[in-house]
Amino acid sequence: MNRSESLFARAQELMPGGVNSPVRAFRGVGGTPVFVERAAGPHIFDADGKRYIDYVLSWGPMILGHAHPAIVEAVTRAAQDGTSFGCPTAKENELAELVIEMVPSIEMVRMVNSGTEATLSAIRLARGATGRPKLLKFEGCYHGHGDSLLVAAGSGVATLGIPGTPGVLPEVAQNTLTAPFNDVAALERVFEVHGADLAAAIIEPVAGNMGCVMPRAGYLERLRELCTKHGAVLIFDEVMTGFRVAAGGAQARFGITPDLTTLGKVIGGGLPVGAYGGRRDLMEHIAPAGPVYQAGTLSGNPLAMSAGLAALRILHGTDGLYEDLDARTRRLFDGLRSAASSEGFATTGHHIGAMFGIFFAEHEVWSYDDAKRADAAMFGRFFHEMLQRGVYLAPSAFEAGFMSTMHSDEVLESTITAARSAFGALRQFVAESG
Repeated sequence: MNRSESLFARAQELMPGGVNSPVRAFRGVGGTPVFVERAAGPHIFDADGKRYIDYVLSWGPMILGHAHPAIVEAVTRAAQDGTSFGCPTAKENELAELVIEMVPSIEMVRMVNSGTEATLSAIRLARGATGRPKLLKFEGCYHGHGDSLLVAAGSGVATLGIPGTPGVLPEVAQNTLTAPFNDVAALERVFEVHGADLAAAIIEPVAGNMGCVMPRAGYLERLRELCTKHGAVLIFDEVMTGFRVAAGGAQARFGITPDLTTLGKVIGGGLPVGAYGGRRDLMEHIAPAGPVYQAGTLSGNPLAMSAGLAALRILHGTDGLYEDLDARTRRLFDGLRSAASSEGFATTGHHIGAMFGIFFAEHEVWSYDDAKRADAAMFGRFFHEMLQRGVYLAPSAFEAGFMSTMHSDEVLESTITAARSAFGALRQFVAESG
């Protein structure tokens, strides 16, 4: 028994499923989760010292790689002055100014402690500002584990095969409407029937929790038009895409301005942090400026602010950084699909900025239903073949992969070489199993 197996056996006695977040348990791919001891650059090292090329990157935040010197230095300096005060600090102003400068839709911002907290707060704000009860979300988009959001969610819910939302009261769920991602006709029907009662529509502009799925041309534009026409607040959940697909997020890349934006992951430089922001007239409904209450003792704490500032200053100030990330992600995506094709496996998927996703399917994937029809079992086998070869992919067929600035040409070539070997092993497995 290796140390990961031993640690997981003990963890299952201490924590539900042995983990503090469900997807980590490897239920979607089988086997024992890797227990990580340290990380550096594009690599993680497990409890037995084995090194892996990491494309999970803490589920997105590590766009500059693990343990980036500037971020480590910033957090170390901040910790020496105290880890939390529960009082305002200048760093909160500095990070807010940088976020407002970088993200097109944000005129005012409120820092929180997680992406889930950001989305819940943005939805409460939309309901408070409009006086309307209903929320529209999209099948396969995940916005955190809030009660009203675990309806047709992707990510861990899809991985675990949870059919409904146990523990969520019907009167809460009944105010959440859903529509298929990328289906304009269905979108228009929802607004036609419920437009007058819709407080908000919340969407991942690039879905990252049913794999990586792009919006079809014109889809987000039509959503923007319908929200404007019916007076509903358009919320872009850019917890995953923010600062990852472009410096200003998906909204900058696609040229569409939401009313509110939620952020997380990259904004904290690897520390727990989230934020929501948008139009000034909406944000001024938030207490103490307005009547919509939201608070958090650790919101804006100096460690998270320092890490976020260090990360965003590099992202904002480095010419060509996003073009380079885009090219590296494309090279990896094309290399994985070429390796699959050479062994007779049909794959499809999407990539944008520093995000990518591969599905084992002959059909194109544009929706949650499309993603669920892909071969998740074959993905699980591929995952373990890659893991044996020192490449750590997301342990779920319903999660995006991520690229960092530290994934060098050599690292990418090593990954593609591993993929060729992995697909060869898969071909042999298929042949032997008949």
